[in-house]
Formats: sequence, structure tokens, C-alpha cells
Amino acid sequence: MANPVLPSSGVLSPLGLDSVRLAAGFWGDRAALNRDVTMAHCQEWMEREGWIGNFRGQRPRRGREFSDSEIYKLLEGMAWADHPALPELAETVGRAQEGDGYLNTRWSGNRYTDFEWGHELYCYGHLVQAGVARLRMHGEDRLTEIAVRAADHVCRRFMDTTETCGHPVVEMALVELYRATGAERYLEMARRFVERRGLPALGDIPFGRGYFQDDVPVRQAHVFRGHVVRALYLASGVVDVAVETGDEELLKTVEAQWERTLARRTHLTGGMGSRHADESYGEDFELPPDRAYNETCASIASIMLAHRLLLATGDVRYADVAERTMYNMLATGVALDGRSFFYANPLQVRVAAGPPEGVNHAAEGSLRSQWFDVSCCPNNIARTLASLGAYVAAADSGGVRIHHHTPAEIRHGELALRVETGYPWSGGVTVRVLEDGAGAVSLRVPSWAGGATLSAGSGPARPVAPGYATAEGPWRAGDVIRLELPMEPRWTYPDRRVDALRGCAAVERGPLVYCAESVGDEPPLAHLTVRVSAPPAEVPPEEAVSGSQAQVPGSQAQVPEEDGPAGGEAVELEVAAVRAAPRGNGWPYGPEPDQVSGGADTVLRLVPYHRWGNRGPATMRVWLPVAE
Repeated sequence: MANPVLPSSGVLSPLGLDSVRLAAGFWGDRAALNRDVTMAHCQEWMEREGWIGNFRGQRPRRGREFSDSEIYKLLEGMAWADHPALPELAETVGRAQEGDGYLNTRWSGNRYTDFEWGHELYCYGHLVQAGVARLRMHGEDRLTEIAVRAADHVCRRFMDTTETCGHPVVEMALVELYRATGAERYLEMARRFVERRGLPALGDIPFGRGYFQDDVPVRQAHVFRGHVVRALYLASGVVDVAVETGDEELLKTVEAQWERTLARRTHLTGGMGSRHADESYGEDFELPPDRAYNETCASIASIMLAHRLLLATGDVRYADVAERTMYNMLATGVALDGRSFFYANPLQVRVAAGPPEGVNHAAEGSLRSQWFDVSCCPNNIARTLASLGAYVAAADSGGVRIHHHTPAEIRHGELALRVETGYPWSGGVTVRVLEDGAGAVSLRVPSWAGGATLSAGSGPARPVAPGYATAEGPWRAGDVIRLELPMEPRWTYPDRRVDALRGCAAVERGPLVYCAESVGDEPPLAHLTVRVSAPPAEVPPEEAVSGSQAQVPGSQAQVPEEDGPAGGEAVELEVAAVRAAPRGNGWPYGPEPDQVSGGADTVLRLVPYHRWGNRGPATMRVWLPVAE
């Protein structure tokens, strides 16, 4: 089955790319753009920067010590998308592999001398994931041969040591190779890597061993901590090991860590990471909007973990979190033209600035960049969008569960279904039965969707609660199942323990988080407070400005006005706001609270967070101060 995650057991069985075909719509359009534009963009930049040339033996070597992994991520995306450029690129990689399977353009001749920062096993992990993708989509070929030889080298070298890598990912890659080949050594190697971490297995560093999740063993940790991508990749590998070894205690440990992290260390967008210095989680309720890091790769890792936990447990909460992160982080990470990217994703930007010319040497920026010194995010986006259809639906004992509402065709057993929807702009989801058959069809009702209704065939609509709403067969071709989700905009308030957000509110509509975007800082967002006595109002379609035909700096294509032919125009919102009057005493503090009554009323336009930054340099904020 063509699937990036294919566990041998669990409450749900994933449906792969051979069972779910995305159609034109929010995610289908992005997947098509990814294959046609983003992958070529990534390959072009990695040729330009010399990262692919490293495999041809160029000297001096160029790029960071982990740049090999970016080629492997792109190869994985190409495998899922059946991209024609894959064979030549794979052959270029293969020619650099050594006789015993070792493959690394940075450390050849000086192997395994820096487990903390060397990233050798990390690079193997992404190579193996690319090989598994190719094996499941195409069968054995040059790329799968390269990946298997590398994995066998890892097993020979590390099976009986106490060593591990400073950056997890090889764990889940080895488990997936075990699932694809049945070779027990790969699962055992992954299990040993998991159990070694935290003994400790690595040296200490200025950030502390918690940065590597090497401060305590996996089974003793209570929350995700340290470097966010490392933590989430490790947790994904731990779930894989737990599922394949039947270790219920280990699975429950990760579930508990996820619970605490979601409740105390996760931003409204689903993003994770509060600190720029070490790309890490902060302490509980340390969630600053302007200094939120929220790396795009971390959001992808979060989706990977939530999907694994969903398959293992069947708990709908994991699908809810994955959806939040997909729409408000994954979709935000790439521009509408597919050629520029965010690395960090703060919830407030104070200064409007354009992107740097060429390579961005920092992770930050108030506009998306064409490329970065560390370009993990563009290639990670490429492989995720290429495999996204495999996250849409799964099979249970009675039929099919649809987790994510997007236009698609789904086939499993006797069920042949077509999903039609304008989601997330509209709340109607229609499932058409294409052939006679039997089986239950369950559609996810998100946690925010109180008042949803479901109808099937000629039956009346009935109220359905958040969770999974199920319609039972048997079915005849032409039958229709209809889910209606309420899409009224709503105010959202933070937990008071999040001290950086006290006195603020945010706006959500459906699965989308909204933000105030001010191109040219007019109106000046730093001087506005909002009135929450009335709900946010939708802008009539004829007035909405959902895109711009202006050229966006750093891009080579115009921004489309719509998200796609099936998606319709993006819905924008308006809220009442007050332009606060200055204190007048030349000092921003005083004995009494600020009063905003002296300011002027105004209307503040809100856009979906994933669309911000496509209209040129802008200031932005998700959390809005509330007028007293």
C-alpha cells in the first residue's frame, strides 16, 4: 500500500495514495502545485547551492553537515508524486555510496566522530524513508537498493553499541522499513535506539541534554521538551516501536506526554516551539505570540505524530489536532505560488519587511523566503504535501472513517466514494456513493462544530455531536451522505496562565485561525484594541480581497485570487476596533489603566492566518488586545 505510515496493528488501518485520490480543492490544488512547481524549485536551489554537487564529489563540500538529508526528503516527495526527476537524482546519490553501505558527503573518512551534531544517522533516516516511499509506490529499484544498503550498514555498526544520534528520525524510518520488508533487524535496531536515549547516550552541551531528549529515558519523561522537531520525531518513532512490539506501556507514555504538551505548550495554530535560541519548547504556558518559533518542520512532525496516535487508538482528538496544524501551519509554510517559504511562524510580526535577496541566512522573516541556509522546511513541505492523501481517511472494522474533509475519491472494499466540499470556506461536505456496496461511512465532526447535522439518502438531517458521525449501508450508486458543519466566526480566549496573552482574544472560523494583516502597517496594529461585544462579521464576497495580482517580492509568479476552482474565494472577516489615544504624559505607565474611549472607532480586516504575507510586507497579529 502506498502509505508513509503502515502499522501492522491498531484501531484504524490507513488508506494509502492508491485508495485516496485528491481532487481540485484546498489540498488537491496544493498537492498539484507542489508536484509541478515546488519540487522543481527545491531541486533547482539545491543544485545552485551545491548540495547535490556534493554527491558528485565537488570540493570544497558545500552546505551544512546535514544537507544530504534535504536531497533525501525531496526524493521521498518525488517518490510519492511519481516525479520524473527521481531516477536521475537517485543515481547521483547512489554513486556516492561506499562499499559497506556508508553514505555521507560530510563525514566520509571521518565517520561517527560527532554523534551530538554530526547528523549521520539523521541523514540515513530520511534516506530510508525515501527508499520506503519508492518501494511502496514503484517497487524495488536503485533508490530502494541504496536505502536498504544504508540501513543494513546501520544495523551492523550500531546493533551492539550504546550510541545514538543527536537528532532522531532514524527510529521511525527503520520501523517503516521493517514494515515494508519484514526484516526483524530493522525493528530491533529502532527499539534499541529508543531505549538508549536518556541513559544518557550523548555528551552534554550548553543547551543541556534535554535539547536532545537525552536527559531522562523515554519512559520516564512526562512532557515533550527540548528541540521541538527532535522531540516530535522521536515520539513518532516511539509510537511506531510500541505498536510493532505490542508495548502498551510505551504507547501510553507517549499519549500522556502528548496530552500535557497539547494542554500547556501548544499555540493556537497548532504550532509548537516558544524559544528561538534552541528551537525548543518553553515551560508550561510559555507561549509568547511575537517570539513564538513554531518551526514549519515542527508542525509537520506534529502531524506525523498525531496521525500515528490516531491510527493506534482511533481517538478523534488526534485528527482534530492534525487538522488544526495542517490548515494553520502546513498551509502557512509555503506561499500561494509554491516558491517561497516560512521557517518560523510567529503569531505576531511588529515590523513589515521584505524577504532577503536569494538565500535567507536566518530562520526568521516577515515574508516568505525563496531559500535558507538550513532549508529543511521547503523539502519537508514537499514530501508532506506529496503524501497528504494518505492522511485523509482510514478503515475501521465496519467501513471507512474520513478524517479530513477535502475533495477526493476514496475506495476501500465495497465502498467507492466521492467527497465534494468547499471546506474550509464552507461547511457542507457531500459524500456521493459511486457503486453499489456495503459498509459504514463515518465523517469527523470537529470539536468546534456544535450544531452539526448529518443526513443519508432520503432520510432527514439529524444532529450529530463532535466525534465521528456514522451513516450505515448498504449503499446504491447515487446515494448521498451530507454533513453540515456550522461555520460562524467565533471569539477564542487564552488560558489565563498564558501570561503573554492576558487581555487578548483571537478569531477562528471553522478550522482556520484568523489574523489582522496590515500591509504597510495601515492601520497600525500596535495601536488597536478590539471590541468583542459583537461576533466577527463575514465580508460579503464581492467586497472580499482574497488575494492580489501584485507581484510578491521573492516570488516568480502572481498570487492567485482563489485557493482553487473547488475552494472558492477565501473568506475574510471584520471586527470592530478602537484606535487607542496616547497617554499624553510622555510615559507609557500610570496609576490608572489605559483608557481607549478617547480613540477613534475603526473596522479591522482579518484574513486566514495561512494566507498572511502573500500581499507584500505587512505587520500581523493573531491575538488582539480587548477593549475594556
